[in-house]
Amino acid sequence: MSVNKSTKKQRWYLGGLASAGAAACTHPLDLLKVHLQTQQVVEKRLLSMAVNVVRTQGNLALYNGLSASLARQLSYSTTRFGIYEVLRAKIQADKGYVPFYQKIVIGAIGGACGGLVGSPADMVNVRMQNDVKVALEVRRNYKHIGDGLIRVIREEGVMNLWRGSSLNITRAVLVTVSQVALYEQVKQFLISTSIFSDNIITHFSSSIIAGIIATAMTQPVDVVKTRMMNAKPGDYKSIVHCTLYTARLGPLGFFKGFVPSFTRLGPQTILTWIFLEQLRRLFPLNS
Repeated sequence: MSVNKSTKKQRWYLGGLASAGAAACTHPLDLLKVHLQTQQVVEKRLLSMAVNVVRTQGNLALYNGLSASLARQLSYSTTRFGIYEVLRAKIQADKGYVPFYQKIVIGAIGGACGGLVGSPADMVNVRMQNDVKVALEVRRNYKHIGDGLIRVIREEGVMNLWRGSSLNITRAVLVTVSQVALYEQVKQFLISTSIFSDNIITHFSSSIIAGIIATAMTQPVDVVKTRMMNAKPGDYKSIVHCTLYTARLGPLGFFKGFVPSFTRLGPQTILTWIFLEQLRRLFPLNS
């Protein structure tokens, strides 16, 4: 029993560290995804958007909002992975195994809590990333995550830190279920075939499948969430209003930026799990 308690204390935060490491690598792709999703009319594709950002703002512009991105992962992903790890370990200790439906349930719980905790940093992240493409006179010019949070509270009120949080929570539930619970189920299945073993090839294969499904499940919610978080007061009356406005672009409007979303979420999922699996090796269950 004492070993299990020690394990929980050592491992609950590893998912957040792995996610932050992955986010540092994939941040430019996340920035381009936000730019594409917030276009009212499709004017640029992924490559042309990247070229435009670099040409007009410089190479470092691709890392605008990095502090907010890391803060988001350290709040959002630490919470969702931490809750998932602790609840899964408890079920494992009680039953000796964790059924897939229970992985889905605890993934949803972890995702909901992570989405709520991470919403303020996510809002600042979206705004900092989108700043480079708007006119100088309307830029928010947040210096870093702390400056962004303080200014939102002063200028818009503390509750605006959670603008669009219901969408963020919904997305976080879908991401955690598909990215975490499904990854572990796919990994378990691959290892059970005796063709695969618990190595980096299996981790890569499982994570890319999870990344594809996670992108497909979350894209419509992600588009509306990004629009809500980037909006100025009065732009949208409600989530329903924003959803209907997006629908005017046609069904594909909800999948705007799908390719960059997968280009970002796929590698992030892969890197998160590769980093996390390596951290688990450094901090094994019996340590």
